[in-house]
Amino acid sequence: MTDLLLKYFREKEQKVQSEKVYNTQCPFCSMQCKIQLVEQTVVTRKKYSAQGLDNPTTQGRVCIKGLNAHHHAVHKDRITYPMAKGEDGQFHRISWDKALHLIKENFTEIQREDGMDALSVYGGGSLTNESAYLLGKFARIGLQTKYIDYNGRFCMSSAASAGAKVFGIDRGLTNTLSEIPESEVIILAGTNIADCQPTIMPYFEEAKANGAYIIAIDPRETGTTKMADLHLKVKPGKDAALSNGILKVLIEENLIDESFIDERTNGFDEVQEHVASFSLEEISQSTGVAEAEIQKAAMKFGKAATGTIFTARGVEQQTDGHMAVRNFLNILLVTGKIGKPNCGYGAITGQANGQGGREHGQKSDQLPGYRSIENPDHRQYIAEVWGVKDTDIPGKGVSAYEMMEKVHQGEITGMFLMASNPIVSNPNATLVKNGLKKLKYLVAVDMFISETAELADLILPPTSYLENEGTLTNMEGRVMHREGQRRIPGEAKHDWKILCEVARVMGKEEYFTYETVEDIFNELRVASRGGMADYYGMTYERIKEKEGILWPCPDTTHEGTSRLFEERFHHADGRAAMMPVSNEPSIQKEEPSEEFPVYLTTGRVMAHYLTGVQTRKTSALNARFFESFIEIHPSTARKYEIEDNSLVKITSKRGEIVVRSKWSTDIREDTVFVPFHWAESQNVNNLIPRELDPQCRMPGFKTSAVKVQPFTAVI
Repeated sequence: MTDLLLKYFREKEQKVQSEKVYNTQCPFCSMQCKIQLVEQTVVTRKKYSAQGLDNPTTQGRVCIKGLNAHHHAVHKDRITYPMAKGEDGQFHRISWDKALHLIKENFTEIQREDGMDALSVYGGGSLTNESAYLLGKFARIGLQTKYIDYNGRFCMSSAASAGAKVFGIDRGLTNTLSEIPESEVIILAGTNIADCQPTIMPYFEEAKANGAYIIAIDPRETGTTKMADLHLKVKPGKDAALSNGILKVLIEENLIDESFIDERTNGFDEVQEHVASFSLEEISQSTGVAEAEIQKAAMKFGKAATGTIFTARGVEQQTDGHMAVRNFLNILLVTGKIGKPNCGYGAITGQANGQGGREHGQKSDQLPGYRSIENPDHRQYIAEVWGVKDTDIPGKGVSAYEMMEKVHQGEITGMFLMASNPIVSNPNATLVKNGLKKLKYLVAVDMFISETAELADLILPPTSYLENEGTLTNMEGRVMHREGQRRIPGEAKHDWKILCEVARVMGKEEYFTYETVEDIFNELRVASRGGMADYYGMTYERIKEKEGILWPCPDTTHEGTSRLFEERFHHADGRAAMMPVSNEPSIQKEEPSEEFPVYLTTGRVMAHYLTGVQTRKTSALNARFFESFIEIHPSTARKYEIEDNSLVKITSKRGEIVVRSKWSTDIREDTVFVPFHWAESQNVNNLIPRELDPQCRMPGFKTSAVKVQPFTAVI
């Protein structure tokens, strides 16, 4: 009888067992690794396994976050139907019709009472190109407001603005990743790729095997600096001064390419005069880097036949991030290491679609194709694509944090939030939270009740990366197609469909009549045509066939552009623009004082992504880092009577947080490090100043002054 029962259950299990395979790509960092996810169903239980798929960028590699990315998409806490906050302060399920009615009613009333610009739109750098494009159109045509910006402002704005000013164009990498292994000297400035973009590491490891000399610039020792031949352990916020020191040595030792400078650049004489005005000793004292190390870095880079420079948040998330990046680009230009094989610049993009997200209209000052919203010709072109008058397109708004200030001041009274968690990601986070509480109506499009969504009046459920088809642009500038094969759960909708439906109830349906996501991409192609970021020559078919195409791609016979600036830069005269960069920023940064004696810098850990809303839903990732921490040098810890693995109160002029200590000799004695993936009492952005870079409006996440002390619980 037992054997018969076993046979029966085996046959039943085989009948109900099924397997589904989803080809997708990781929703986290800008490498956008291709992934195959296998979903096995046995009776009612589902099991998942993931592996990398071969592709031109990562060649089948995938990191721990990518292998576990699906967990948040299938998590039990995921929102799958609209929810409105009731009088009891709790969220209750409602229909889509009711949700859309509430938006129409409240948004219409806000604009009637407070003006069209009282509404704002806040986006995210993980949206597809199609959704990012549509969000910009939705704000300006669907809601007729000038106030739109996104969390990518806190990621790439310094590098983006610097590249546009120096080269006339901003693409993450001027060359492809495949050229890295053949570069003789590589400078990694403010980037910890070992933790943040681990699947890029093999390119640098191959370069090392080929004899490359790697220079890392970082206040901390990391997995990235351990790979380097020379580690310049700079004081936080002193990157512009350090790059001036390198420039000074290059010029004074005549390690420059005079013919390149004469034929392809402007501004060298002013740079040369500027670096002659200070001594290398001054630079050393300011940066904390020995003169001999600065000289060694410059000599190695200057004498090499080929070289590349990569920057990331350590350099860019400063109130002089724009100018600091410009100075690293000055180094490339004076040595002529740009527009040539195995030479160039790379801005290590942070978010999945940080590159594409800033190209097509989410930024307050941009229209699709990287066009300027203040340029009359650009406005006219986009108006024709959209079928409106150029006067119907609102003017320039303000940056992401500045929108939050306007919320706090009562100038913005309604917000449509998509794919972002600004309470955790903004500087001066307490002010942001208090401001959002004042809104008359907040709509959040989110898969989870994040710290920000918790304050919303209405939450709308979007699809995840497994269900939402579209294109994304990786750190190279390679436009890739992501399939959305998984069945949509519950009543969730694609974010682009949500935008179309809200536009419909706001009376703008005629401008949002898309049947498929490919329809949106085809309009985006036309909107970008002739712009800085030209996608016109790409189609879904071509992108799939070629496994991605690098922009600019101006027509359907074009293969895409692997290497920029081989013959000319993108300014009208074809030349790159150099300019002197001050050792001290125009916006004064916080320096340690008697009251706040330690530098604070922030960053990521490998297991988590951005504000942690998604990765903290994954037990395999959360187990690695289930709480925040402060990395502190043992001598500094002893000075302030802080034991290892103990609770520490960190205080700045803005507020305080409590995290656990982690002793480490990998960090400077005058500096502490705290990751930014946690909220509430562990949210390090509660400590960050509000001052912004005057060029790109980037906050100074990487430099603030704090006090550290043992935490004593009050009973």
